[in-house]
Amino acid sequence: MTSSAISLRHVSKLWGTTRAVDDVSFDAHAGQLLVLLGPSGCGKSTTLRLIAGLEAVSAGRIHIGEQDVTALQPARRQIAMVFQSYALFPHLTVAENIVFGLRVRRVGASERQRRLARTAELLGLERLLDRKPSQLSGGQQQRVALGRAIIAEKPVCLMDEPLSNLDAQLRQEMRREIRSLQQTLGITMVYVTHDQVEAMTMADRVVLLREGRVEQDATPVELYRHPATVFAARFIGTPPMNVLALEDAPGGAVVRGTDGPTVSPGPGAGVLLGVRPEDVSLTSGPGLAARVATIEYLGADSIVTCAGGGQSLAVRAPGRVDLAAGAVVTLAWKPDAVHLFDAATGMRLDRLGGPCGSPQTPPTRVLIRR
Repeated sequence: MTSSAISLRHVSKLWGTTRAVDDVSFDAHAGQLLVLLGPSGCGKSTTLRLIAGLEAVSAGRIHIGEQDVTALQPARRQIAMVFQSYALFPHLTVAENIVFGLRVRRVGASERQRRLARTAELLGLERLLDRKPSQLSGGQQQRVALGRAIIAEKPVCLMDEPLSNLDAQLRQEMRREIRSLQQTLGITMVYVTHDQVEAMTMADRVVLLREGRVEQDATPVELYRHPATVFAARFIGTPPMNVLALEDAPGGAVVRGTDGPTVSPGPGAGVLLGVRPEDVSLTSGPGLAARVATIEYLGADSIVTCAGGGQSLAVRAPGRVDLAAGAVVTLAWKPDAVHLFDAATGMRLDRLGGPCGSPQTPPTRVLIRR
């Protein structure tokens, strides 16, 4: 059985009467990269600071390895941490910044040099060791901040939105580097981000937070394929999942405000249907009638936003779609693309929906009604 490097049990943090973290429990297994994901203000950074010991726990217990660290000082928790700001000393060289923590802990000069050489090689910093932070690019400064954490050789590393100050292309490169580094070193990493792309591409496991509570704890694949709530369904995926209100009809459930077709064999009242834009097709066969509102051409594909029954839904179509705003189209999706949720609670329902249109015959052309 895989051991837990970090374990939180019913952890809460109160600021007066406000619950910043509310009864949070999860495990990060040894050698795993776990991402704390969620919108701004959901409690992910506070949770990380509780693990680090930078904030005091109001309730619950935190274990790192076999040790209960709930009341321990940060220096005694055997962790390294990388912050959103690089927090480099401007008057020190790259080498001095990286080994600063070892000097404070009075690690011997030969051991410092050994670790520095290994860390610089891992991060490609060998030629930059004599430079000052002001002489480095943003990506290079981030590598130095990573080096300061790696050189400590702690089994657990905590990262608080470390890539948020970088441009999009550099963030993509650094995502790959951090993930590769984590796997090479075999360390346990807890990584905080609001960026779902970072979570989906880097994580072994994702803990999705909402208003201080765990919304879903799952692998990236599970989170995408089987979202536990409407919030999880809408938070993961670009564009987000279409969520449509249903209503009862003689043959089953239909999209509210439409005459059909039937999209679920069960009752529709109080039920929401979710279907991802990439699972919706523009079809020439039977399906849901809708009117095109906008089209965003992205090169490899287009996002077609439509209105059906007074509700909005997006379609991710390959290439460029030759349609104009106002055109009437027919939309279809397969049965296994359907997600059903309780409208009152937002929780996932077990029963499956039905097809919209004819899933056996793939669409061959776009049907446009004028």
